Amino acid sequence: MTVWDDVVGQDRVTAQLAAAARDADALVTAEHAAAAAGSGPGREAQPEPPAEGGSASQMTHAWLFTGPPGSGRATAARAFAAALQCVSPDRAAETGTPGCGFCDGCHTALVGTHADVEIVRTDLLSIGVKETRDLVRRSSLSPAGGRWQVIVLEDADRLTEGAGNVLLKAVEEPAPRTVWLLCAPSVEDVLPTIRSRCRQLSLTTPPVDAVAEVLVRRDGIEPEAAARAARATQGHIGRARRLATDERARARRAAVLKLPLRVDDIGGCLKAAQELIDAAGEDAKQVAEDVDTKETEELRAALGAASGTGGRLPRGTAGAMKELQDRQKRRSTRTQRDSLDLALVDLTGFYRDVLALQLGASVALANDEVRDSVQRIATTSTPERTLRRIEAVIACREALDRNVAPLLAVEAMTVALRAG
Repeated sequence: MTVWDDVVGQDRVTAQLAAAARDADALVTAEHAAAAAGSGPGREAQPEPPAEGGSASQMTHAWLFTGPPGSGRATAARAFAAALQCVSPDRAAETGTPGCGFCDGCHTALVGTHADVEIVRTDLLSIGVKETRDLVRRSSLSPAGGRWQVIVLEDADRLTEGAGNVLLKAVEEPAPRTVWLLCAPSVEDVLPTIRSRCRQLSLTTPPVDAVAEVLVRRDGIEPEAAARAARATQGHIGRARRLATDERARARRAAVLKLPLRVDDIGGCLKAAQELIDAAGEDAKQVAEDVDTKETEELRAALGAASGTGGRLPRGTAGAMKELQDRQKRRSTRTQRDSLDLALVDLTGFYRDVLALQLGASVALANDEVRDSVQRIATTSTPERTLRRIEAVIACREALDRNVAPLLAVEAMTVALRAG
C-alpha cells in the first residue's frame, strides 16, 4: 500500500504530486551525491517557485490544496509530505515513485511522529499570530533527517489577517529545503498574496463508490454499511466514516431528517430549532467531558499542583490555567458550530432529494432510508418552494458564519422552511 492509496478519487492530483515528489527526491539525491564526491557540503536544495506556464511536475516550496469539505485535501497533503520523506531503496528506480508507504520516512510522516513533518490543525475558531510565528520559526530550521522540512497547515482558511501576514514572509522568502503545504476549502479563503506564491491543486468530491471502497478496505466496515454511509454523505470521506462507525452520529442524523415534517406550525418550528441547538450543545459537552478534564489534570500536574481536583496551584501559575480554560471555551464554541453546520448539511441533502423527485432526475437518493418522508414533501410542495427551502438553509449557515446567535438563526430558518 502506497501513501497515495487513501487519496480517493483524485487521480490527476495524485499524478502531479507523485511527479513533484520524484523531482524533489532527485534534487536531494544530487546534493547528497555532490557532497559525498568531495565537492564540499553541496548547495542546499531549494525548490523553484511556481513559474507561470511551468511544468506541473516541478517541485516548489509552497502548495495550496483546495477542495470542498470531504474531498481529502488534508489527506493529500499528508501523503505528499510522506512521499517527500520516503527513504525506500526503490524510490529512484525506473518504475518507482517516492511514497512507498512502508519505509520509516513514510510511516512516521503518516502517523505524525516524523521529526521533519509538522502537521498543524486547530480545534478553535481561528489560528492567531502567536501560533503562526512559532510555525515560521520552525520553518527556518534545517531538516533533522537530511531531506525536507515539511509544514502541513490543514486549516489555512482559519488564519487571522495578522497571522496570514506573518506567514506571508516565510512563504515569500522560504528557508532552504522547507516546504509549506496549505489546505483550504477554496483559494478565496487564503490571502491573495499567499496564494499567488503557491502552486494550487484543486480537489473534487470523490465518487460515492470510491468512498465506500476505502471504508471497506481501510476501516473494515461492512460493504452494505459503507455504501449506505457514503451515499448519505455524498462522498464526504470523514463524515462517511463517522456515520458508519458511530451510533450516536446516526441517531442525530435521523433526528435531523425528521425536521421537515415537524414545521407545520410556529410552535413546531421553534421547538425543532431549540432541539437542534440542544443537540449541538450536547456534542460540545461530550467533547469537553472527553478532553477538558484530562487536559486540566495534565496541566495541573505539570505546574506542580497537588494531586486531585482540590489541590492548590503554585503561586504565579493561575495565568496558565486561565489560558487553558479560554482555549477550552473557544473549542467548545467551534464544536457546537461544527455540529450545527453538519445538521444543516444533512437538511440540505434532504431537500436535494425532494427536488430530485419533483424534477424526475435520474439520480440516487442520498437519504433513501427516509424515502417515504422525501416523497411526502415532494408531492405536497413545488420545486420552487423546495429551492426556497434550500436557500433558507444556506442563509442560516451564512448567518452562523457571521456570528449571528445560533438560536435566532435556526429559528428564522425553520420558520422559512414552513413558509416554503
